[in-house]
Amino acid sequence: MTTVKKAIVLLSGGLDSATCLALAREQGFEPVALSFDYGQRHQAELVASSRVAAAFGVTDHRVLRLDLGAIGGSALTDASIAVPTEASDGIPVTYVPARNTVFLSFALGLAEVTASDDIFIGVNAVDYSGYPDCRPDFIAAFETLANLATRAGVEGHRMHIHTPLIALSKAEIIRTGLRLGVDYSLTVSCYQADADGRACGRCDSCRLRRQGFEAAGVADPTRYS
Repeated sequence: MTTVKKAIVLLSGGLDSATCLALAREQGFEPVALSFDYGQRHQAELVASSRVAAAFGVTDHRVLRLDLGAIGGSALTDASIAVPTEASDGIPVTYVPARNTVFLSFALGLAEVTASDDIFIGVNAVDYSGYPDCRPDFIAAFETLANLATRAGVEGHRMHIHTPLIALSKAEIIRTGLRLGVDYSLTVSCYQADADGRACGRCDSCRLRRQGFEAAGVADPTRYS
């Protein structure tokens, strides 16, 4: 009798994480989806994560509540900092300090208690906003930490951090997702979506998403306000 391997999949409700979930399923993993209510500007992406998880038949979808807004320092967690609507040089104010480090740490803990040796995260280092915690060097360093800091790693159950989208363009990500049956109309990528999940069409995330659909040559299903 073959046992299906579980994998923790970080699921934000956006385009990239939905594609990552589909890839984990294609690779034969039983996904345990993990989302975070971390004090972000809107709840629309959490609603979207539930829609995406349901569409893929995920039976274990957990939402952890954190308060990264107490730290502040990001337009995504501090309402007093405006979300930029034009491209800027350097790391933008939408960067949330240490977010992926925090998220992966919780995913690592969940992996241990669910006997999972695999974590999927939809970071991208091609069409992205320049966040330092989306780079391959960061992921490699965290995987090293994961195997040093856990009982699973010490006992020989090597932990693997999967980043299947890291070297893909947004258009390539979209084509991959469409091949795997991802319904992108269920997803929300906008940094400042309204209560109904409609995108602003002006922020960096909206720009990258729109350009991705254009480059992929497919219709953009995004609902704009």
